[in-house]
Amino acid sequence: MKIIDLYILKRYLVTFTVMLLMFIPIGIVIDVSEKVNKMIENKIPFGEIAFYYLNFTIYFANLLFPIFLFLSVIWFTSKLANNTEVIAILSSGISFSRFLRPYIVGATIVSIVVLLAGFFIVPKASQGFNDFRYEYLKGGGKDKKQKNSDVFRQINDEVFIHVGTFNQGSKMAFSFTLEKFDKNKKLEYKITASRVKYNERTKKYTMFNYTRRDVGPLGDRLTSETKKDTVFPFELEDLTPTVYIAETLTLGELNDFIAKERKRGSGNIDTYLVVLYKKYSLPVSAFILTIIAVSVSSMKRRGGMGMNLAIGIGIAFTFVFFDKIFGTLAEKSSIPPFLAVWLPNFLFGILAVYLLRNAKR
Repeated sequence: MKIIDLYILKRYLVTFTVMLLMFIPIGIVIDVSEKVNKMIENKIPFGEIAFYYLNFTIYFANLLFPIFLFLSVIWFTSKLANNTEVIAILSSGISFSRFLRPYIVGATIVSIVVLLAGFFIVPKASQGFNDFRYEYLKGGGKDKKQKNSDVFRQINDEVFIHVGTFNQGSKMAFSFTLEKFDKNKKLEYKITASRVKYNERTKKYTMFNYTRRDVGPLGDRLTSETKKDTVFPFELEDLTPTVYIAETLTLGELNDFIAKERKRGSGNIDTYLVVLYKKYSLPVSAFILTIIAVSVSSMKRRGGMGMNLAIGIGIAFTFVFFDKIFGTLAEKSSIPPFLAVWLPNFLFGILAVYLLRNAKR
């Protein structure tokens, strides 16, 4: 690698790091100003707050990394162009593709870091970030972070349950139904109870107003009891996973969780798949945004660096907007999650190719 390559690569990585260090404290200050009253009101320990903002830093940096990367490349490449350094490099016989090489190396380094962080570091930070918000700031305790009404779950190939409402605090489910089918998908028996309470000490469930209907070839048999203790093949967390559970799982845990939820017939599979696919699509965006940024800012403009930054900010926020919109559509509509997550990269990839061809001319 030549001296000029090392020079550009160093500027790429240093400017990106400085951009992060500049904007993250601003994000923290804004967040503190919004939440300080609730923090004081709830008498949150300082250690909890400090740990929250450590997680906030990781969560915030990962969320807005495309904007930070794009603006940092726009910034230092525009300075190179304004100082006629780009013209000097290209006039020496170096092609634009060769000029782009250290940028691609920088994007590769950043994308690998983002990929590994998304697999192992960001999930834990997301869990701490969201747990703090739901426990201390949203006024509803931890119950609010779970789906507590009209819960339908497939426990395995043969057992299905339905819960009308569930109270996480009291470990109690209301309007409980369990159906057991045989291998031919015929109903074997059905259990209903007005409420079911879980005992953490004995690991058993107590059913109130219990009724069991056994289906037989010669007729059904009914059994009723006012109160009955039993053991079920599921845990409470299996019934009502937190709404942001997918964000808190490492790659292996997330794949296992999705496989289990798919088998159980969960209605939130698309939400979980969006989280999984974004772990791969986000690092790829580093290459696309880098090419766009270099293509836009490598030429001198009448408005100078200000014009390049204005164009860059517009493109960066448009990318983030598309990313969020398509992700939400995948969760709430029939758009396939894979298509929704990768479509922004595809569209901006086309834009990158177009801008790169123009820049080469």
